[in-house]
Amino acid sequence: MFKNFSWGHGVIVALGLFMSFILFMIFVYSNGMQNSELISDSYYEDELAYQEIIDAKNNADLLSEKPVYIQNAAGITLTIPQNVKPENSNVHFELFRTDDSNLDVKKDITLDGKNQFQIPAKVIFPGSYTLKVKWENNKKPYQVDYDIQWK
Repeated sequence: MFKNFSWGHGVIVALGLFMSFILFMIFVYSNGMQNSELISDSYYEDELAYQEIIDAKNNADLLSEKPVYIQNAAGITLTIPQNVKPENSNVHFELFRTDDSNLDVKKDITLDGKNQFQIPAKVIFPGSYTLKVKWENNKKPYQVDYDIQWK
């Protein structure tokens, strides 16, 4: 069988295998990457406003108590400390999913007397999230971010 196999045949086999590998990378591997997407459609505009986010996070770092969250079967409960007084009791939260923006949860909340609210479990799918909590006090922005693994 290998009696008539010369170096020319070896070059043709190697070239054929290389071309098969390239075609595999083009057609099969690229189909697996279909779920990747940009984090934001207005990426450049968001980058220009990023200094405001840095200032908001720095303002929140100076607080003696920060909002805390608890995961349970009912969902994620976020508690705002009593010493944090958002203007008009308004708090904005984003439960941000980097791999699929369709699973993001965004809402503006008006706090009741208990200073807490719950994100129901039925709107959260298993995976990794970033919980962003934003509010203003005396015209100063505040923001805290938490990495959450929902199971």
